[in-house]
Amino acid sequence: MTVVPDFETLTRAFALTRQSTVRTPLLESPALAEASGAARVWVKAENLQKAGSFKIRGATWRLAQLTGAERAQGVIAYSSGNFAQGLAAAGRAAGVPVTIVMPVDAPEMKRRATEAFGARVILSDHGARPREEVASALARDLAASEGLTLLHPFDDPAIVAGQAGVALEALEQLADIGAAPDLVACPVGGGGLIGGLSLAIRHALPDARIFAVEPEGYDGMGASCAAGQVTRVVSGQRTICDALQATQPGAAPFAAASQAGLSGLTVSDTDVRAALGFAFEGLKLVLEPSGAVALAALLKGALPAKGQEVLIIASGGNIALQDFLALSAPTQV
Repeated sequence: MTVVPDFETLTRAFALTRQSTVRTPLLESPALAEASGAARVWVKAENLQKAGSFKIRGATWRLAQLTGAERAQGVIAYSSGNFAQGLAAAGRAAGVPVTIVMPVDAPEMKRRATEAFGARVILSDHGARPREEVASALARDLAASEGLTLLHPFDDPAIVAGQAGVALEALEQLADIGAAPDLVACPVGGGGLIGGLSLAIRHALPDARIFAVEPEGYDGMGASCAAGQVTRVVSGQRTICDALQATQPGAAPFAAASQAGLSGLTVSDTDVRAALGFAFEGLKLVLEPSGAVALAALLKGALPAKGQEVLIIASGGNIALQDFLALSAPTQV
């Protein structure tokens, strides 16, 4: 049976991880409220977190669970970039050697940033196969041959618990101004963030609506929630959301999300491009495509935001300048 972290575990994880992470801004946007019909809209800017995304939260808590021997030997994980950077940064802070298996077609900027945090990066060539399957298999082989502790980027109850800090921090910030969201929308790849976030939100706000937003063709969490079990999606289409190409959610995130209850939505690359432009012009935020999908859902009118107080998670901003300029589009908002 898959373990679902209880609220006490979420709060312990947050108490530890907040000591070494950034309290990222919570930005209110009247323009987004006007465009969507919402009463108020806030954007949680996790792109301004250390290592450029929320991933360092879960990585920090997971490393705290290692034994002394495991810490000395080191850890290995596979990642297209954001967990790689978050784990590398957390490993450097904790003195734990980190090896990352990264798909050969992952953004070069993310590979270089991971190496800059001191991690060893090994590239995997997936050909026509799903890239996470190839990278994870290589990581398992290296873990066995080198005696490293294998960490999963999202399918781990400790990762889920650590990522809940995004929601707990946002709820603190909203409470400081006497507010609370009616609706929360969050980007989803493998599900680590939405798993922890949904548990935290549901505990604090039993009636809040929670939406998992995914790229078209990669709606594994939405399909799984609709089916009531982990479901793999088969997609041959490309997406600019390189960090959200998981073909199914992890068992641990799905168990958490199922317990909390959520709805799934998808957005197109065109929607995401518009969101990148709005974030830059309207919020002064540089987001990567994967970090902008929840904002894209709000801007396209996919969220039932009218009259609601809305919390949007902007999950990451790891993107090279030339790629951002090529992908972002002017917004009409």
